[in-house]
Amino acid sequence: MTVLPIDHARRRAGRHAPFLAGLMAREEATAAALDAGDLPVGRRLRLERRRLALEVALGDLSGTLDLTAVTRRLSDFADHALDAAIAEAIRERVPGAEPRGFAAIALGKQGSHELNYSSDIDPIFLYDPATLPHRAREEVADAAVRIGRRVLELLHARDGDGYVVRVDLRLRPSPEITPIAIPVDAAIAYYESQALPWERAAFIRARAAAGDMALGQRFLDTIRPFIWRRSLDFGAVGEILDITRRIRDHHAQGQAFGPGFDLKRGRGGIREVEFFAQIHQLIHGGRDAALRAPATRDALAALAAAGRIEPAEAQALAQAYTLLRTIEHRVQMIDDRQTHTLPDAEALDHVAQLHGVADGAALLALLAPHVARVAAIFDRLAPAETPALPRHGDRLAERLGTAGFAETDEAVKRVATWREGRYPSLRSAAAQSALEAVLPGLIEALAQAPVPLVALNRLDRLLERLPSAINIFRLLEARPALAALLAAVLSHAPTLAEELARRPDLLDGLIDASALAPVGTVEELAAEMRRTERGADYQALLEHVRRVVGDKRFALGVQIVAGAADPLAVAGGYARVAEAAVETLASAATAEFARAHGNVPGGELVILALGRMGGAALTHASDLDLIYLFTGDFSAESDGARPLGATLYFTRLAQRVTAALSVPTAAGPLYAIDTRLRPSGAQGPLVVTLDSFARYQREEAWTWEHMALTRARPIHGSTAARAGVVAIVAEVLEGARPPRDVAADAQAMRAEMARHKPPQGALDAKLLPGGLVDLEFAVHTAQLTRRIAFDPDLARAIDALAAAGACPPALRAAHDLLTRLLVTVRLVAPRCGRAGGGGDAGR
Repeated sequence: MTVLPIDHARRRAGRHAPFLAGLMAREEATAAALDAGDLPVGRRLRLERRRLALEVALGDLSGTLDLTAVTRRLSDFADHALDAAIAEAIRERVPGAEPRGFAAIALGKQGSHELNYSSDIDPIFLYDPATLPHRAREEVADAAVRIGRRVLELLHARDGDGYVVRVDLRLRPSPEITPIAIPVDAAIAYYESQALPWERAAFIRARAAAGDMALGQRFLDTIRPFIWRRSLDFGAVGEILDITRRIRDHHAQGQAFGPGFDLKRGRGGIREVEFFAQIHQLIHGGRDAALRAPATRDALAALAAAGRIEPAEAQALAQAYTLLRTIEHRVQMIDDRQTHTLPDAEALDHVAQLHGVADGAALLALLAPHVARVAAIFDRLAPAETPALPRHGDRLAERLGTAGFAETDEAVKRVATWREGRYPSLRSAAAQSALEAVLPGLIEALAQAPVPLVALNRLDRLLERLPSAINIFRLLEARPALAALLAAVLSHAPTLAEELARRPDLLDGLIDASALAPVGTVEELAAEMRRTERGADYQALLEHVRRVVGDKRFALGVQIVAGAADPLAVAGGYARVAEAAVETLASAATAEFARAHGNVPGGELVILALGRMGGAALTHASDLDLIYLFTGDFSAESDGARPLGATLYFTRLAQRVTAALSVPTAAGPLYAIDTRLRPSGAQGPLVVTLDSFARYQREEAWTWEHMALTRARPIHGSTAARAGVVAIVAEVLEGARPPRDVAADAQAMRAEMARHKPPQGALDAKLLPGGLVDLEFAVHTAQLTRRIAFDPDLARAIDALAAAGACPPALRAAHDLLTRLLVTVRLVAPRCGRAGGGGDAGR
């Protein structure tokens, strides 16, 4: 931003902005009046507004204040004026009363600290009947309305000093019938049960701004689930798009770019940047609180940082928004008029020169590329209309055959079933309307499946089980490209189709490219799992973690189906999600347990992962092989109100952790936990001390247990405790164990396994001769006999063995191929190659 001398800004203001010229002429008088002492509240606010308008305008024109600073100062003044007017209105009715029980909720640009020079403010007035001061024998509802009217008088009154701020109360619930001040409980009931979709968008930028701030914040906290829904109602998105179309139609004269263009409502204008951000916030903000930024440019930056929109689009929209808002300010500061329209002829030249460009033509040239870019980006949100699918049998069959259905008779019957509303999810008029809107694109997508009728029948089963199909249809209407992805899921992944039938909102997570990107680190995933609503309890955390895990696993499965990621990378993603869930829920369970029983001095729970979890390469269907250990003295006792001995304490805590990880809740199941690889197996204690674990591994463990130990990895516990476990494992593997004929034991174990667990089919990558179990046995045998290449990651272990000449280098390629096959088959053909039972080292 170029900073100019303040005198330069004053000269431009004096030449091109009569309103600012008038403020400068009366600047000294304004200052003197404000310094004169006690003034009526209304007059003081009017004078303060005059002084602020001039200071902000000159700061803007000189470049010492950027757009953010300008809008923040204007918004802060609106808050101050509202607060002062509320306090004065209450004191006038009840002298000496505290200004409590009456709050103003700021919506729109005031709520996001983005007010312009001549903005209306759009508050909602709320009151608490139990605490609002009122006169004796006065109905509290009447008092609230009178206080609200007095606030409006103080802010609207205009005299030679101007006015304070215009107030528009039409965003309150049912403004045509409700009083201007609403009881807080009635407002809560309205927003929880009756509010329209566009009202959700309005509350993206809501905040408590004036009056009784605690009352206002309590209201917003209560209705937060109404605003930020985890499962998106795509009707809200459709309504915002429809609002945009209606605005364009209603303000048709301001749509053509040039003189007369409406900077706010025109195609490619300010409103479309705001709506673009808000639509994506409504889509994603229910699941990611970081996206709930009220200010438009902050929201765009957050959406880009989260991968929800393209960074280049976010940057283009932010730049356009900054310029459009700045020119809007120039238009308004000329005559202090609430206008957003570019004037024509000489008046446009004044706007241009106030901004610092030569003339109106130069200003239009500056704006034009930004307006065109905004319009193009926003237009992509609205799907193009497609021809309706025929309703009559012969014509429908012909259309289905042309699309690619070989067996059209069965397909026609399925479509007829949907159109007749035979399933509960399709019986309403709204559901039928939504069905017809997406049916053409859906049929085209399903027809591209290898066997279209199979995909169609799976969709049929999905619709049969859903309580309502409206939201899925609206989602597909808003994001037509999702139809192809849904068809791929239905064609290739019955596991994902079943999950989708249980949780239709899983489809919401696929609405942008971030669903096909790698999941984050364990730390990032754990942070997301810990982000619950303020005040959420332990049970709410269990639900939240299950939802996050379900979302991530579904998206990872879709990556395989869509061919968007290597199954090896997906296996690592599955493992990071599981590790984050273990860390999050084990920590929460420990804290919850300690509230009742305290802590064991010097002791903590440590969780050791083995098998595929230890190797950080899970499948969609993997259970988790875990061993629970604890540090410290087994004879110690916890220090809580209900103390327990250390062994009993950690046994119960481990049971609590297992339940947190495995018990199904309303959000569904999480993981099956297998603890049979613990010392002494299923007959041994659930939890042992680190010393007992070390002694068992050194003195009693069998070869198969040492083979399992090659993939051991601590995934919960302090850094010191994890290091202690790693040291024990390393010491045992490197030789502190009973001497055994490892190769003979491995051969015998593999033969026994083959008798009890034969291959389940031609694609059983795990149990077929030469499959993953054979590969793992060979690798673990080489590791234990040579005492080298110990790494829980099997691929890295193979590389280390090959480097030492202990296995052929081609073994790595075999491992990768078989693992890809296993991960893919577990997802797309879950009953192919599944052997029963667990507990083996190569799970």
